[in-house]
Amino acid sequence: MKRVFLETYGCQMNVADSELMAGVLQRAGMEMVERAEDADAVILNTCAIREHAELRVLGRLGEFAHLKSKNPALIVGVAGCMAQHLRKRLLDQKRVLDLVVGPDGYRDLPALLQRAANVPTAEIRLDRDETYGDLEPKRQPGVRAWVTVQRGCDKFCTYCVVPYTRGRERSLPLADLVRQVESAAAQGFCEIVFLGQTVNSYHDGTHDFADLLRAASAVPGVLRVRYTSPHPSDMSERVIAAMAECDKVMPHVHLPLQSGSDAILEAMQRTYSITQFEDVLGRIRAQIPGVAVTTDVIVGFPGESDADFEATRAFMQRARFDSAFLFKYSARPDTRAYKLAETVDETEKGRRLQVLIDEQHAISGEIMDGYLNRTIEVLVDGPSNRGKADQPPQLYGKSREFKTVVWPDDGSPAGTLQQVKIVGTTHLTLLGESVGTPRPEPLITIGVS
Repeated sequence: MKRVFLETYGCQMNVADSELMAGVLQRAGMEMVERAEDADAVILNTCAIREHAELRVLGRLGEFAHLKSKNPALIVGVAGCMAQHLRKRLLDQKRVLDLVVGPDGYRDLPALLQRAANVPTAEIRLDRDETYGDLEPKRQPGVRAWVTVQRGCDKFCTYCVVPYTRGRERSLPLADLVRQVESAAAQGFCEIVFLGQTVNSYHDGTHDFADLLRAASAVPGVLRVRYTSPHPSDMSERVIAAMAECDKVMPHVHLPLQSGSDAILEAMQRTYSITQFEDVLGRIRAQIPGVAVTTDVIVGFPGESDADFEATRAFMQRARFDSAFLFKYSARPDTRAYKLAETVDETEKGRRLQVLIDEQHAISGEIMDGYLNRTIEVLVDGPSNRGKADQPPQLYGKSREFKTVVWPDDGSPAGTLQQVKIVGTTHLTLLGESVGTPRPEPLITIGVS
């Protein structure tokens, strides 16, 4: 078995896990291929956060069943959160699946694949000590490197499966993470994105998340540092100060709200009130001028009344987030909320969701219009695929506030910092024209304090 096709579903943490798996497989002498049809083994790295993701994966398994009918020797595996969450259901797919491996089994993936060639194999045990801190991922090309700083979660929000699929929270040693950042920078990755389920609760026993932000900012070759997703209850003064003082730590915070109603936040076990969330938001904005704040919101959680929903609408109007990921509540087996009776039907969930989408688009558009005629710093990602064939080539990149910027191709290489004047906007994108020449290094370098 030499050729492996790996397909990823879900968030950046799943992308980072796929890069970890690819590194493990390549060190074992296996080759990653671009098409399932060319592989000896196919692995789906999955997400279990929402039902839609599971349905997509199950549909994809049906496609692999067709491949397997043509090539009975093909090994089909499911890895990640869905493997952990739906192990019994997946193992019943005997005509398709040969391997089920949970988030803590990737270190042994080559041996598991070899075993699965002879007998259906499952490795789904959670390991409180596994962090993969000593393993080097095979990173995908680009300007950003994803670095997982912690695994698991201790929050146990009632709607969330993560503590059950990824286990309890454990942080990697700061020295290991700095080594990963140095390695990524040496490979040409100029933006580091730290990942964790509640990333700002990071603590290795000696160092906290503020220490990590400052240490990463001191690594030569790193132009920008970002992170996702923090928890409002863990947004300490030290973390806010590190963001304010380190020029390389970008002025963007993704701060999940989930609901604007105290009653629903309590039912979700989010550990903060609206007043406390608003206090955190105020401190961030006071100490980091121009910071962009984005959020997550769930509508239709069991027990959400009209008044609860209106409280969410009112808070979002007051908070004026730069953008928001908005979702209908999706009941997940094994979560504490799964036993709660649904009180909002799908039609009403959809109506509430559309109301928030429309209102947030208006707010986002107004915020984006504030960038008109400003010249901002953009990290070049590369050619934009949004342009039409009959239009001039364009580049795209991200502002310091993580806004997507598109402008006519001026020859700026990926990974450089370009000055772009904003001449147009949508609620999602800034449209610009370049000014000056690319700048390879930031104006200010902040070291460890």
